[in-house]
Amino acid sequence: MEYSHRYPAYPTQEVAAELEYHIDIHRQAYNYTLYEYENVDSDNIGSPYKHHYRLPDWKDEYPVFSEVNSKALQRTVTRFYQNLDGLSEKTSNGNKVGKLKWKSPREFQSMTYSQSGFELKNTSGRRATLWLSKIGDIPVCYHREIPEEADIKEVTVKKETTGEWFVSFGLETDDGELPEKPDVDSLDMSNSAGIDLGILNYIHTSDGTTVDWLDLEDEYDRLRHEQRKLSRKQKGSNNYENQRRKVAKIKRHIKRKVLDYQHKITTWLVREYDAVFVEDLDVKGMLEQSHNTRNKQDAAWRQFITLLEYKADLYGCHVVQVEARGTTKECASCGVETAKPIWVREHSCPSCGFECDRDANAAMNVLQRGFAELGLGWPESTPVETALPTDTHSVSAKRVIEAGSLGA
Repeated sequence: MEYSHRYPAYPTQEVAAELEYHIDIHRQAYNYTLYEYENVDSDNIGSPYKHHYRLPDWKDEYPVFSEVNSKALQRTVTRFYQNLDGLSEKTSNGNKVGKLKWKSPREFQSMTYSQSGFELKNTSGRRATLWLSKIGDIPVCYHREIPEEADIKEVTVKKETTGEWFVSFGLETDDGELPEKPDVDSLDMSNSAGIDLGILNYIHTSDGTTVDWLDLEDEYDRLRHEQRKLSRKQKGSNNYENQRRKVAKIKRHIKRKVLDYQHKITTWLVREYDAVFVEDLDVKGMLEQSHNTRNKQDAAWRQFITLLEYKADLYGCHVVQVEARGTTKECASCGVETAKPIWVREHSCPSCGFECDRDANAAMNVLQRGFAELGLGWPESTPVETALPTDTHSVSAKRVIEAGSLGA
């Protein structure tokens, strides 16, 4: 299994300048890869491995490429082809895409050391040191340990728009060392949950637990205030750059707060349940709708699902995405569909008389579809017996943040 850990880095002024210089060389290497891809005979290029054989000639013709680590230079060439594969995948999915373009200094702010050229040292406390070939030592805030069973495959150094530095360690763990997932036949309503990603609540589980939205109104008030100040600065001036950094820091704070919130919720879910079923949402299509776009963006539902899926392997939990269409309309008791405007918050089935909260009904449908996806039938207990509106237990966003998890 592959995953990553990210840490704040605090290079000295001299090392930071060296990092920026190396990153700019890698940017030139990326752009030169693009140039050769478009202008060199395809027999000599076309894959990262073929292109790697051209690097010695690069260094002879342009000695600046000899100033950076050779493995990191290869990784930059590979990065170009990964971006190319991403465009091809979007094209195959029916999306209209353009071509890869040359990267400006503002667009290229990271580099990756792969396989060698790095070493993580002095990890006994909250501070550690990352050594990078041809650069030197970089102090790192080692706020969580890298598991002993994990191998560090690559290290990425990035400078954020705020001016802050971060390092990410690409880790690989042998699947045999991960906890085993429970047997599918052992799953039932007591150890499984369907998750409805809601509107009034951030999530609503099939067993009646709701988690409130994260309140970001103060952060957005501050962001709007600082953006108005930025609009009055002359672009390109020192005052403009200082104010731009203030705006970037607020945006970064909002992003971190949302990610931290999601980490706590997803960790609780995979620890609490043996199986978690969630809707496979068309997030891009939802954001294109005219109403409530900012709230949907803050929800970062695709990121939430991604966190759930990778933590499922780490904690031994089944996480399955199910078809989202119709979960709100369909009755969890009898399956009859009933159209509901967005403001109608109660589900009342005209066919069987089943009544419950709208999101609770959707969560139970997600649970039922999850069981079907795993080849299981619906358990003997019926939704009417197990999920009445009075069962709902609400958890505030403040409790999630302060306690660190819902189970604390």
